[in-house]
Amino acid sequence: MSHMSNNNSNAKWFLYPTPLPRAKVRLFCFPYAGGGTGMFRAWLKTLPPFIELSTVQLPGRESRIRETPYDRLTTMVEVISEVIEPHLTKPFAFFGHSMGAMISLDLARALRRKYKVEPVHMFVSGRRAPQMPRTRPITYDLPEPEFIEELRRLNGTPQEVLENPELMQLMIPLLRADFSVCQTYEYVAEPPLSCPITVFGGLEDETTREELKGWREQTSSACTVRMSPGNHFFIHTAQAQLIRIIEQQLRAFA
Repeated sequence: MSHMSNNNSNAKWFLYPTPLPRAKVRLFCFPYAGGGTGMFRAWLKTLPPFIELSTVQLPGRESRIRETPYDRLTTMVEVISEVIEPHLTKPFAFFGHSMGAMISLDLARALRRKYKVEPVHMFVSGRRAPQMPRTRPITYDLPEPEFIEELRRLNGTPQEVLENPELMQLMIPLLRADFSVCQTYEYVAEPPLSCPITVFGGLEDETTREELKGWREQTSSACTVRMSPGNHFFIHTAQAQLIRIIEQQLRAFA
């Protein structure tokens, strides 16, 4: 059913920091805008061994820094849905923060269409429900000084990067592409998924509990909202709590 190009192209997409062939469930993790696989490596210390972590490495970052990043979600998901197919050999779950949450939903829908499979659980984080109207301004195409100002305001880019012009020149095209993925997204109605959805939010994030609760329209199963202390990057500060909840939700497979 798969017309995969050679396996090597597919290996760079999915990194298994600690392969666990006997694990019962595979957790694919998708980054936020500007993020990479590194953000999930710290999870390995606390994830139980029945969960195998696979971090998804998108073009334009880390070892794929020379590749052009995608600037449209539909294009990105189309490709991921092809390359992920050989990795769907056991029950799997998705975790995605912000941009990663959008990738998770659209990818779950694509896998249902193409292969009649769905994740056993979807964990989405720091992102309002996709069907809700856009309220935030479009920023991906701002002139550079304003774009850098916006990055400062969002608090996600370390100070030492913001103050390093060479690093910024490397980061800006990637961030513009990732912001474009999020900001050019057009919601299309499809039937809800049948897997449970757990939604994570930060109490000091600008994404409100109401916006997070909207995710329940995306599943015919259970949908739970879990709030943690912290701003948009609560996934770093509240990491232990997140992993505990993920473990509880996937425990049925242990």
